[in-house]
Amino acid sequence: MSETILVCGGCGYIGSHVVRQLSESSRNVVVYDNLSTGFRDALTLGEKLVEGDLADREWLDGLFQQHRFATVLHFAAAIIAPESVSMPLKYYGNNTRNTLGLLEMCVKYGVKRFIFSSTAAVYGIPESGLASEECATVPINPYGTSKLMSEMMLRDVSAAHGMKYVALRYFNVAGADPQARMGQRTPEATHLIKVACQAALGMRESVSVYGADYPTPDGTGVRDYIHIEDLASAHLRALEYLEKGGESTTMNVGYGTGSSVREVLEVVEKVSGVSLEIIEAERRPGDPASLVARADKIRSLTGWQPRFNNLETIVADAWRWENKLAGR
Repeated sequence: MSETILVCGGCGYIGSHVVRQLSESSRNVVVYDNLSTGFRDALTLGEKLVEGDLADREWLDGLFQQHRFATVLHFAAAIIAPESVSMPLKYYGNNTRNTLGLLEMCVKYGVKRFIFSSTAAVYGIPESGLASEECATVPINPYGTSKLMSEMMLRDVSAAHGMKYVALRYFNVAGADPQARMGQRTPEATHLIKVACQAALGMRESVSVYGADYPTPDGTGVRDYIHIEDLASAHLRALEYLEKGGESTTMNVGYGTGSSVREVLEVVEKVSGVSLEIIEAERRPGDPASLVARADKIRSLTGWQPRFNNLETIVADAWRWENKLAGR
């Protein structure tokens, strides 16, 4: 019988895509989710869902006792950077303290492998706009700090107890399953491509561009947008890497190419056939002019090969999903 994998936060946007890919590759998965931002029906292939909160240590202990997981994938977190500034304790509680509790269970029950959902927010504002894993980690908000603290705990737990881990630092995740089975569903989502697609559908009056005077080719912020399916497949490659005896490590997950806010909006207009109402607004505090991944490490260590590295593909899949959500 194959080992059972625990996926915490497997009903959310990223977690559900990873769970589906794990199931499609015949992995045995148990999902643990409190459904605060996730959706039960995001599990499309009959995966087992245990509804519970990571803060509930007793419930979590019973789950680990029952299944004796060999591998844990951890997605459960609060993820809105501006909110973390006004509600820091929510982020240190949800992200850092709950990760501590989960790691305690992993040590207690001898979990061998751990894959952690981290973020490019740990870098803060890299001077060159290009972030490699060797860049200084200087987060500028509690969200980034809460994730970096979790990475540090993972490093120390691995050194003390031998559990191997991969921390994946995501750049700007976007798009949806190409078959529109799942996608970004959080109603108040702040992701640019989702917001722009909603505006094209008439669900929002306009799209705001925060800062048009950055030192970038068109004055707007540049980001490394990665298709959700490629991000999900990076987790499977990371898991295979650990199963083959790979050492604990941290890897960026991005394409290494940047697109500006204006470029994204132009592609949304092209794909949707709708002219957007675009409003130029002030820069948001802490937004870097450019944040692009150096992502050679994950390719060389795991053999990860992106399949959807194209902005129009990302937007087209997001647009198809938003139409489905809107009942079009």
